[in-house]
Amino acid sequence: MVDGSGRGRPRSESARAAVLHAVDDLLVEVGYAALTMKGIAERAGVGRQTVYRWWSNKAEVLYEASAIDAREELSVPRSGDPRKDLKAYLDALVGFLAHSHAGAAYRALMGEAQHDAEVAALLASRDILGESAAEVVEAVRQPSDTPLSLEQATALLIGPPFFHLLTGRSADDLDTEQLTEQFVRALNPPGT
Repeated sequence: MVDGSGRGRPRSESARAAVLHAVDDLLVEVGYAALTMKGIAERAGVGRQTVYRWWSNKAEVLYEASAIDAREELSVPRSGDPRKDLKAYLDALVGFLAHSHAGAAYRALMGEAQHDAEVAALLASRDILGESAAEVVEAVRQPSDTPLSLEQATALLIGPPFFHLLTGRSADDLDTEQLTEQFVRALNPPGT
């Protein structure tokens, strides 16, 4: 069988979806070090070559799955109240990083990036968390007189819970209401 270019077998979107659904669940079960392309293929019910058609290594598979899930899990409906939207986003972010399999995948990649330049480059290629926060951040940043860029303001919002959770602290210790108020005050300091 040949694809439209006349080479090889056509790519099966259902096989691709099975791989993306399998990878973060498998990561939670076996950990990043024990995660293999063979194991991913077996969990997805596809051949190893099927996995290699789309991705070069386990980090790429994990990153794509995490990005897709993050887009869904971090998308919060807008209420029209920027503070409520910020809090809802922070609640979703904490849930993603602390409890979601996709969040576990993202955290594993962050850890691996500390000593693997290819994984670091993969994470640097796209700011998954920054993209997810941009709309709620911009709703507060735009009307303020802050000199902070969107990227800087986003880092100010995401940074505290991200650091808290990545350093092994409990999600239960995070007060997203307080984080929301701190963020709004930082963008709108008294006397401005």
